[in-house]
Amino acid sequence: MNAYIFPGQGSQHPGMGLQMYNDFLQAKELFRRADEVLGYSMSEIMFHGTEEQLKQTQYTQLAMFLHGYISYQCFKKAIPDMTAGHSLGEYTALAAAGCLAFEDALQLVEKRANAMQKACETEPSGMAVVLKFDSAIIEEVCASITDEVVVPANYNSQQQLVISGSIKGLELATEKLKEAGAKRIMMLKVGGAFHSPLMQSAQDELADAIQKSPFAAPVCPVYQNVTAFPTTDPELIRKNLVSQLTSPVLWTQTVLNMVRDGADAFTEFGPGPTLVNLVKRIVPEVGTECLGADASEL
Repeated sequence: MNAYIFPGQGSQHPGMGLQMYNDFLQAKELFRRADEVLGYSMSEIMFHGTEEQLKQTQYTQLAMFLHGYISYQCFKKAIPDMTAGHSLGEYTALAAAGCLAFEDALQLVEKRANAMQKACETEPSGMAVVLKFDSAIIEEVCASITDEVVVPANYNSQQQLVISGSIKGLELATEKLKEAGAKRIMMLKVGGAFHSPLMQSAQDELADAIQKSPFAAPVCPVYQNVTAFPTTDPELIRKNLVSQLTSPVLWTQTVLNMVRDGADAFTEFGPGPTLVNLVKRIVPEVGTECLGADASEL
């Protein structure tokens, strides 16, 4: 069974999507429609903008959604048996599965990005990755810090867990984790504490837009970040999508559940093999490929 997966922020770069635009009439049309819906040229920012521009949350999320969705439309070989996306990529997965119309998904991603940008600006915060260390100890350390915000945010693989919180919370957690034996902890270049309680204001702002957007039953099960389980129920999808901003991304659990349910080939649609590299670490025996990345993106 084929599993189609869609990345979140992280692999964006100047020039992303330009080769698709040049090679596919469908890509040209989708980029044109996106620019029309947004009221400005997001395609220009993707093709010719600076790296600094694309690092800004309000542009990064739109760029990754557009690249993933347009890659899917240009390169898909069949209807997926199941889909999932990492963080922002969940919106792309829902659009690919027919749960959200392209324009509706695009507008939700824009609202999400702007709400998260505002939340990032209210308090200094960030994320750090902890490599090759026991996730149970990481969870215990985060739970032991009660006067600052710091929580597990992305369960990316058995060897990679990202924590998220206030700068002070991350500093305290880093100190305690090193005392517990962690060797590799690195701050990430992100705008704020995604998938933590510090995103509550963004979640509140986005909840109303999600409730007002039309959701259809997807053509295949979508495995959601909040639960790691599949669903085709539009109301449950809405509920989980609202919770996603302040809840951890259960990516390791999602991949294991997809394999348990029959997935033996994972295809990532996006500008690079970020997720398939994680899949290879989680379940080395499955087949993987990345579609949509041109030579300059690999």
